[in-house]
Amino acid sequence: MSRCAVRDSIPGLPTLIAVTAVIILMQLLVLIPDAVAEPLRVGSKRFTESYILGEIITGTARRAGTVDVEHRPGLGNSAILFSALKSGAIDIYPDYTGTVALELLGLKTVPPLQELNRRLEAHGLAAGIPLGFDNAYALAMGSEAATRLGYTRISDLSSSQNLRAGLSPEFLNRRDGWPALRAAYGLEAMSVRSLEHGLAYEAQARGQVDIIDVYTTDPQINRHRLSVLSDDRRVFPAYEALLVYRRDLPQRHPAAWAALQKMQGGLSVEAMRSMNAAVELQGSSFAAVATQWLQGGTVASEGGRQKLSALVFGPDLPRLTAQHLLLVCSSLMLSIFVGIPLGIWAQRAPQAGRWILPVIGLLQTVPSLALLAFLIAALGQIGALPAILALFIYALLPIVRSTEAAVTGVGKDMLDAGRALGLDAWQRLRLIEMPLAMPGVLAGIKTAAVINVGTATIAAFIGAGGYGERIVAGLAVNDRDLMLAGAIPAAMLALLFELLFRVLDRRVWAPNASSGASR
Repeated sequence: MSRCAVRDSIPGLPTLIAVTAVIILMQLLVLIPDAVAEPLRVGSKRFTESYILGEIITGTARRAGTVDVEHRPGLGNSAILFSALKSGAIDIYPDYTGTVALELLGLKTVPPLQELNRRLEAHGLAAGIPLGFDNAYALAMGSEAATRLGYTRISDLSSSQNLRAGLSPEFLNRRDGWPALRAAYGLEAMSVRSLEHGLAYEAQARGQVDIIDVYTTDPQINRHRLSVLSDDRRVFPAYEALLVYRRDLPQRHPAAWAALQKMQGGLSVEAMRSMNAAVELQGSSFAAVATQWLQGGTVASEGGRQKLSALVFGPDLPRLTAQHLLLVCSSLMLSIFVGIPLGIWAQRAPQAGRWILPVIGLLQTVPSLALLAFLIAALGQIGALPAILALFIYALLPIVRSTEAAVTGVGKDMLDAGRALGLDAWQRLRLIEMPLAMPGVLAGIKTAAVINVGTATIAAFIGAGGYGERIVAGLAVNDRDLMLAGAIPAAMLALLFELLFRVLDRRVWAPNASSGASR
């Protein structure tokens, strides 16, 4: 072997640098609009009514001339929205007096609005513009079963030991939800399982659960012939719908604020139930229902649910694809730049390898939503940054392991030849070991890329967009086609990444590695 045989650097490195430059440019393009003009950011929770109200707030602000209005839908539970509001990631979102008082502020009762605002002032927030309807929590069961058992009140449930409850995750953990209800009615013996709200009605209809938590504006109550049990011990507080916002919002967006104030008292329980029904029962979109209400207050069906093909190739596909690519590529590049050196270190220093691989393996076991919640708390914001960091952590393990194994597999003869040529350790790594190990390293990168394409769908839970936005919305209304409209593009993108890395493997790394070995 001569020096000319190993003069080339790591093959494919220019390609990686070019891709990195493109990704950085994409990130700058995403950030530039925020720097030029601060938008009004609207948040909403992960259930039908909140999606619709978020769209109504967004449409109202835009009609006032505030063109740059962003709706970040389906951000999760009240705690995440509250944190996002305090950090400035959003400016306003719809909530309920009982939730704000008991769940977010930790009060024991719901005080008047003036007192509520005095408490919120410490967080730089305020609440106001009551929307005109109350949407309380309730427990419901099938009408036939309720009639047969003679159950009309929640207190009746304490006499049964065999009932199964399917309760939404938020209701299970809220102070004003299941913990308070269980203590007040003595329901400790009831079998309880966590069930996404959008799936609970179907589970009840199939007989998989007996009791579910509902909202009093849910149109599914009549459709599934449920009996709402009366809260005879008055555990649930008032849940008057209103807007929670940053205190400086009226000064920063005066025109939008003036328009939003006109929403006060404009929504009745019947109107809200009709809008919920148009989405959940008739297949209308959140945006279409909100637009119809804004235009005249009358909500009608769009004429049935859209076909799956129309949903997959909907007008939001380019935006969601760009967001998903940004999440996947940014996190993948970070994991490559960190994971490859860590893998080499683990191979070079066995003492370090004994803790590098187990620690990274342990991080891989942390549930995605728990990791996101931790990163949101640590960074004080929602959106792309915590999502990219979470994906970066999940992509590390396959890259570190494959790098460590691939470098270990380089033959001793090749290293001895490098020493004979007078190459130092760094030159041997750069000119011999990494070119020969690159196919194995690429296998780990390929695995990490495919994993990240799928895992990136969780980013929608914290307002980072991507294909998960459709999946989360589909979960909210139990719309399988809408969920598939998010899952299918994600699967196609994963296949595209697989194909891309196969091309790179055959045309860039494999020929260089084999030619370097033969020489």
